[in-house]
Amino acid sequence: MTLREQVEQMLPGWMQWYPSLFDAAADLGLIRARVCPPGELLLSRRHADIQREAEDMHRERWGGGPKEEPPGA
Repeated sequence: MTLREQVEQMLPGWMQWYPSLFDAAADLGLIRARVCPPGELLLSRRHADIQREAEDMHRERWGGGPKEEPPGA
């Protein structure tokens, strides 16, 4: 079920009271902001973490060992 469907199920006329789907969902407790350290807000770090996670999932599914370090690193 999508977020919109969940909000519409809980509050059918939500568009009359809320400027956005996200405001309604937050008030209904369907989504919640999470506090994170400032270092996690850097896009370069977030992209690196996502890339690493994708590589780990690929190795888990398709096999292969951990990535090798280049010589001299």
